Amino acid sequence: MGALSHIRVLDLSRVLAGPWCTQILADLGADVIKIERPGSGDDTRQWGPPFASVDGGGNEESLYFLATNRGKRSMTLDLSDSRGQKVVHELAAHCDVVVENFKVGALARYGLDYETLKGINPSLVYCSITGFGQTGPYADRAGYDFMIQAMGGLMSVTGEAEDVAGTNPQKVGVAIADLVTGLYSANAIQTALIHRERTGQGQYIDMALLDCQVAILANQAMTYLAAGQTPVRMGNAHPNIVPYQVFETQDGHIILAVGNDGQFRRFCELADQPHLALDPRFVANRGRVKHRAQLVEALALLMKRKNTDDWLNLLEPEGIPCGRINSIDETLNDPQVLHRQMRTQALHSSLGQINLLGSPLKLSETPGEVRRAPPVLGEDTDQVLREVLGYEDSAISALQADGVV
Repeated sequence: MGALSHIRVLDLSRVLAGPWCTQILADLGADVIKIERPGSGDDTRQWGPPFASVDGGGNEESLYFLATNRGKRSMTLDLSDSRGQKVVHELAAHCDVVVENFKVGALARYGLDYETLKGINPSLVYCSITGFGQTGPYADRAGYDFMIQAMGGLMSVTGEAEDVAGTNPQKVGVAIADLVTGLYSANAIQTALIHRERTGQGQYIDMALLDCQVAILANQAMTYLAAGQTPVRMGNAHPNIVPYQVFETQDGHIILAVGNDGQFRRFCELADQPHLALDPRFVANRGRVKHRAQLVEALALLMKRKNTDDWLNLLEPEGIPCGRINSIDETLNDPQVLHRQMRTQALHSSLGQINLLGSPLKLSETPGEVRRAPPVLGEDTDQVLREVLGYEDSAISALQADGVV
């Protein structure tokens, strides 16, 4: 039984940030009821290829959707219909949490905003996720991950250095602004639930992709805030630590992440380059950062003398942080990843047994786990109406006939 098995979540969100948040809550045991448009569902159900199907035929399922909606129940509901709105009101009375990511003010037109649902259930925790938040000069703008990575400064420090010919700012290879917003939102919701346990009060949570993106600028932001220096793109190098980057080997690449002076001295001994550790320019990290170009030039020549496996076999046993650059397939077949159950399986209603990512939440008593496969569109509509709201079959049939569910 998960730590949140007593919590029911009404999920009105789509695409990524909201679904990522509610997937985390589902991994922790929450009963997540995902509301989707009749006939089409979450936008990501159409995102592809690739799609998954049984033997290449029949019903197709978007792999993007499968990545973000495990552990949930799917209920179709037309929110623009007054009867659909009534169902949401009824569900809100039986739920602990609502998560939505509509544009600012959109749900108020349907009577599904926080103030309305709070009147039905004063203890409700209601989380709104938007691009720019509920207030401020950009509040009415639509916000997408790519935009937020750009506006939030991340792309200005991602990619090869500006003096490398033909390079441009780059986005991260996953939708990082959406993902970290989902993480922060799940954290905020659990904090609000703890507050409710102590006080009986629900509350409203205003989450913005831009806020979360700015928050993870971390040391790069402090370089500007405290030192007045604007960080720039440095490729795979670290602005504050040297050597901490990718190096070419005889047969590929390796990353070195030498985080302190002791590690650097030991690295130089193992690499048979003790003079580098004795060089006054390189003795301390402060000097290595200052004389980055000279040290990196020397190390670039050194690292090409061995292949990647030879370097790993030499450095890893001695505690020197280093690693190969794995492709996705190599990562998902790595023995450590498999041991930690970060690759798992679940039985899907139409696809059969499918591979999924596991939960990284390794609690000793209540670990996160994949409790069910992502749902087929509307798979649980009748069950939710019957078991949660007590609807009779005739009432469900009437809603189905009119396209409300």
